[in-house]
Amino acid sequence: MVQIAKVRCEYLKNPLGIDVPHPRISWQIQSDERGIQQQAYQLQVSLEPEFGHNVWDSGQNASGQSVHVVLDQIELQARTRYYYRVKVWTAGLSLEGSVWSETAYFETGLMDYSAWTAEWISAPSDFAATEEDAERIPLLRTFVTVEKMVKSARIYATALGMYELQWNGNRIGDDYFTPGWTSYGKRLQYQVYDVTDQLAVGTHAIGALLGNGWYKGELGWKQEKETYGSRAALLFQLHISYEDGTEDIVVSNNDWQAAGSAILMSEMYHGERYDARLELDWHSGQAADSIAWQPVETIIHPNSIITQQVNESVRPAETLKPIAVIQTPEGDTVLDFGQNMVGWVKFEVEGAAGHRVELQHAEVLDHAGNFYMGNIRRAEQRIQYTLKGSGKETFEPHFTFQGFRYVKLTGFKAPINLEAFRGIVLHSDMERTGFFECSDAKVNQLHHNIVWGQKGNFVDVPTDCPQRDERLGWTGDAQMFIRTASYVMNVAPFFTKWLQDLKADQTREGGIPFYIPNLKPEFSEGWGDTSHSSAAWGDAAVICPWTIYEAYGDARLLEAQYDSMNQWIQYIYGQGSNPYLWNTGFHFGDWLGLDSKPNSYVGATDRDLIATAYYAYSVSLVAKAAKALGKETEVERLAAWHKQIIAAFQHEFLTPSGRLSVPTQTAQVLALRFGLVSGAAKERAEQKLAELLKEQDDHLTTGFVGTPYLNPVLSEAGRNDLAYRLLLQEDYPSWLYQITKGATTIWEHWDGIKEDGSFWSEDMNSFNHYAYGAIGEWLYSYVAGIQPDEEEPGFKHVKISPQPGPGLTWAEARLTTMYGVVVSSWRRKEAGRMEIQVTVPGNARATLKLPEAQAAADVLENGTALSQTAGITAIYDEAGSVTLELGSGQYHFAYDSYL
Repeated sequence: MVQIAKVRCEYLKNPLGIDVPHPRISWQIQSDERGIQQQAYQLQVSLEPEFGHNVWDSGQNASGQSVHVVLDQIELQARTRYYYRVKVWTAGLSLEGSVWSETAYFETGLMDYSAWTAEWISAPSDFAATEEDAERIPLLRTFVTVEKMVKSARIYATALGMYELQWNGNRIGDDYFTPGWTSYGKRLQYQVYDVTDQLAVGTHAIGALLGNGWYKGELGWKQEKETYGSRAALLFQLHISYEDGTEDIVVSNNDWQAAGSAILMSEMYHGERYDARLELDWHSGQAADSIAWQPVETIIHPNSIITQQVNESVRPAETLKPIAVIQTPEGDTVLDFGQNMVGWVKFEVEGAAGHRVELQHAEVLDHAGNFYMGNIRRAEQRIQYTLKGSGKETFEPHFTFQGFRYVKLTGFKAPINLEAFRGIVLHSDMERTGFFECSDAKVNQLHHNIVWGQKGNFVDVPTDCPQRDERLGWTGDAQMFIRTASYVMNVAPFFTKWLQDLKADQTREGGIPFYIPNLKPEFSEGWGDTSHSSAAWGDAAVICPWTIYEAYGDARLLEAQYDSMNQWIQYIYGQGSNPYLWNTGFHFGDWLGLDSKPNSYVGATDRDLIATAYYAYSVSLVAKAAKALGKETEVERLAAWHKQIIAAFQHEFLTPSGRLSVPTQTAQVLALRFGLVSGAAKERAEQKLAELLKEQDDHLTTGFVGTPYLNPVLSEAGRNDLAYRLLLQEDYPSWLYQITKGATTIWEHWDGIKEDGSFWSEDMNSFNHYAYGAIGEWLYSYVAGIQPDEEEPGFKHVKISPQPGPGLTWAEARLTTMYGVVVSSWRRKEAGRMEIQVTVPGNARATLKLPEAQAAADVLENGTALSQTAGITAIYDEAGSVTLELGSGQYHFAYDSYL
């Protein structure tokens, strides 16, 4: 039976606020049968869930496309809900096709900034008139009276700063840190809330807390505030449609009131200070509280930069219970949550009015078992709560988040009740798509740490770290990790949003800032003569959109970013006297490479080599993007350009005998991964890499630039044994060394905690820093062997080539693609018997290369010879390997391994 599942609009389930004129619809096809391929589809769009009045019907469209189907035949209206459903035809189905999918919907937003009739409102300019109130968070409010039955009601809102909406004292929605962090001078997102169920007949109070957030709060390690503006403000519009056909609009204007909230301070880095005694009965409308309220002030701010939100908001993802309460040698009371996490602690407390409790957050304990804040630098990560004394009180913060495993408690009565504390995990609400498991428990913990590193650092932007006074969207970290990220979670909406900001912040010359969204240019002073455009960092402009295209088949994103991609390589072309070498400007190099000079963060690999290697790589990817987008004349130009860069690279960095002139692991890795050497020179580089590893007793010396590609390069070179050896090392430096030291996320330094229990320097020692988690790509794409095909992206064609290696007896990966679930599993049984299990989703196909198989005739599929098995359309041996072409379905292969 053929069924339609996971019907989505722009990756999202039933989204509100779609403003693109032609949104895209995707679906998955599920069936117990093999070889299911869609031959046609029918897509209906209606204003009614019963589809009694369709605004569009594709009819039976002879097409195999089931991903990113564009609704290009409908002229969408603003603030309108559209219902849609789909059915498909495959071989063997009746003339009626499949049953209809479940009904889904999307709802358009305002669609044009001119539709905003509200005014920007802010607390009065003298709101914080006293020093005590200097950091107090304002609360804005208004009242609305409903006198008849409501059919539907939507709030459209955004802010300069962060906002939290409340309705009659209750929080609206579960979106946090709205409107999100964007390049605020150029792009400002808005959100949509369905409040139909809240609008009963009567008078209602609407409130809005306004936090500093990223807009005007402290950002970066230079203690700077007001990066984007100095005044928090709200833009609010409530559209009410009544059953009788009439409408009302409630907008933010000078009729609103402002008062000080109970939040005395809230900063992203430093935490929150809250005095429950100052809570107002603000939603009752009673005259008794009128003395605390002042009229708001309206301000002027352009609405033309307001845009729809394309990514999922930050939301509470899960809840952790503390596993222990610790009394440290220094006498502190500390909660251990068992997991380095990002979010905050929700707690219950009881006591007298005016009593204050405090929570401070840290990632690790020191070697003596004491609470350690050194690596947090200036970030206080402190929550202070003053009780109102009304029995049991519950609190959780509003406009801040912490990175922590351990929480020091002050002011709480002993004995501590663990049930009174919960860790609320917050991150962008991305769908989990990837799961990996193998026979080694430490490798499984490594994968766990990779997942939690992504959770902790994908908080609206891809931050480098979530705990200290930094938390910036570093471009280098993002591009190094994006391929792993795309396996672990659906990051297409997340990076779509972030890449729009990258494009917005790109310089006129095409340069890319070190972090996105960008800060003030002077913030980056001290890194040479520029605040942008380091090799491997700026290349995020090219690598990230191409990776999203490969992983999700998103040609629209690739098209939207193509000019930015091209401008980046044009920028490099204009640097220096030789347009095919990049040997000028500031570069971070192989950041934190272990072969660095003493007291240096930069590895030994020549920065000009790294820059030119990435230059070649980016030009090659732009050429691929041009081909994918049908820009044929561009393909020819870029291909010639790429050849000239390779020639210049070889002339500069290759000796006459074919040896790379830079004898580091990273130099060999980049030259091999980016195809900069061939023939004998390629063999020399592979041999040299093996020699360099042997010199280090099979340990790496690579930093941020070399590490992501190290294991893939070894596997591609036929040195899977070396790649596995690197993975499974447990002493320093290695991935599993961190596991032996109790890590639950990825560290910034290979030796963040040294073998003697001491720490790396406090100035830069994050214990949640995902860059080295890029090894996750190798686990999925080489150990399990699941890879996309750039010619049929989005895993329409899945390349499955598991590569078992020494030290593991089995491994399995599951990946939910745009077409459905892909599974690749291998197990070595007794006497050398190999078993492979594979799942290929409907409307996709796979090419499976069986590892260690001697001949196709020796392979059984579910106990049957391949020649008698359905769903396998081609079998051929190539260079001693067995490769199969598979349609959709589940397969189980068994054979005697030649090893």
